[in-house]
Amino acid sequence: MVNTVALDLASTIRHDGDGGVLDTLTSVDGLEALLADVGLVDVAASDALLVRVVEVRAATRALFARAVEPGPPSRADANRLMPLDDAVALINRSAALAPVTPALSWPPSSTMHTVAGVSPDDAVLATLARATIDFLTSPDAAELRACTAPRCVRYFVKGHGRQEFCKPSCSNRARAARHYSRTHAA
Repeated sequence: MVNTVALDLASTIRHDGDGGVLDTLTSVDGLEALLADVGLVDVAASDALLVRVVEVRAATRALFARAVEPGPPSRADANRLMPLDDAVALINRSAALAPVTPALSWPPSSTMHTVAGVSPDDAVLATLARATIDFLTSPDAAELRACTAPRCVRYFVKGHGRQEFCKPSCSNRARAARHYSRTHAA
């Protein structure tokens, strides 16, 4: 099962449908939507937390861009990647903000509990950073790809051998672009 928290964070940058890039983390409302999507509903979103989450997202996308090599990174990242050492350091620093301990529950399952005394903001950053670490160290990381459809800037996990795009609409857009280039070649 793919841990989607890191992918959800990275997907807060996506195409806007008109050839541009849409960043959903430009406001506290966007941050609230992300936190709800990843199940962190007990945290009050703030401008200060938004700035810190955007930094973790930049580091996550920089690491995703390196993970898809030798394939191309997302077009949204190609010209503005955080340096690799900075991205790794930021993710590690953020993950360490909230120590966690494993806890057994019955029937047997393992959950992680944040150590008492950690601020909610630090817990959010640690959760997002650890999700990035968990994803990049999982077998799913080998199947990470940047969608190559025109205008798409998403990363996705390749679900089957022939999958080239993040979703069917991207496949259709790529097919239409190929057709257009063939029929309108000078």
